[in-house]
Amino acid sequence: MTMSGGHLVHGMGMALETPTWPAITMADAQAVLAHFPAAGRLVDLHWHSPRPFSAAALIDTDRGLHFLKRHHHRLRTPAALVEEHRFMAHLRAAGLCVPEIVSTADGDSAVALGEWTYELHRDAPGADLYRDRQSWTPFLSSGHAHAAGEALARLHRASRDFAAPARGPHPLIASFTILPALDPMAAAQAYVAARPALSGWLADRAWQRELARLIAALGQGLSERMAGQPALWTHGDWHPSNLLWTDGGGVAAILDFGLATRSCALHDLAMAIERAAFRWLDLGNDDAIGDVDAAMAIITGYRGVAPIAASDMETLIGLLPLIHVEFALSEIDYFAGIVGDPDQAAIAWQDYLVGHADWFLSVAGQDFLRRLMERAMA
Repeated sequence: MTMSGGHLVHGMGMALETPTWPAITMADAQAVLAHFPAAGRLVDLHWHSPRPFSAAALIDTDRGLHFLKRHHHRLRTPAALVEEHRFMAHLRAAGLCVPEIVSTADGDSAVALGEWTYELHRDAPGADLYRDRQSWTPFLSSGHAHAAGEALARLHRASRDFAAPARGPHPLIASFTILPALDPMAAAQAYVAARPALSGWLADRAWQRELARLIAALGQGLSERMAGQPALWTHGDWHPSNLLWTDGGGVAAILDFGLATRSCALHDLAMAIERAAFRWLDLGNDDAIGDVDAAMAIITGYRGVAPIAASDMETLIGLLPLIHVEFALSEIDYFAGIVGDPDQAAIAWQDYLVGHADWFLSVAGQDFLRRLMERAMA
């Protein structure tokens, strides 16, 4: 499913690519708004999102600016979106600034039209300074990184009493079931077996041997360290372009809960560091891709709101080399199953899952972990 007209989206590398999913048109928006009378009458449509896994656009109505997002039904059903919408509503009730979900005339928070599932958000306050920047690119300043750490800690505090269970085996969810398991390889096998497309793509590859190698080299003791970590719902995709900003450099609003599920605070914080303290898109061209200062700015901001015990800090840093593994498997499931693109699935496996972990075994990666531990424990 591709489109013409010049709209491009972020790919797995540096280049912009033709989107998998067609851009939302005025006719699409008009049809959707018929189900959301509270949003008003369509006036204009502008700015198509460059994010690749769904289609989204800002739309003007006679009642203000809204964000319209469309998913293929195999990626998200209305029931799957309700899971994250309930979490967002909980955070709003706790005082965090997250987008307000618009309901349909029947009181639903999402609607299915043909092969698509739509959700509609009211515009959130703040400057969208990073909206055209790719994932795995850094914050523009250490102040932004610090503010992002503070905001993540506030989100974790607000989510402590949200008791919903973890989401099911949807593609593109930042779940956390493999590394905390007493037998990570058994947990990985269960994860793969629950996802037929992923299982089929991995079937003729020595994936278990490769993953076991990485866990043996980088994951020793993690499951024991994770024992007792309080479970809570987390954002799962905490990077600069999912935050809106105040003029003073603070976080004004939090966006995009599509990867959210029940994990733990250390998992979410490690994911935040992995997203913004490494220039992963330069991997292979530059060994020195890790930014200890950026990682420390996030950590310092976070623990200014929610202190981190020394033992938990060791666990956090120990998570970094493998924190991406489960989401990489989820990406393979998406590319192999929903999109049917084995080349992109191969990139997710070799460049993302294996390549990122192997970097931490390199001289540069080991030096990053050592310096970060020294700074964090000082």
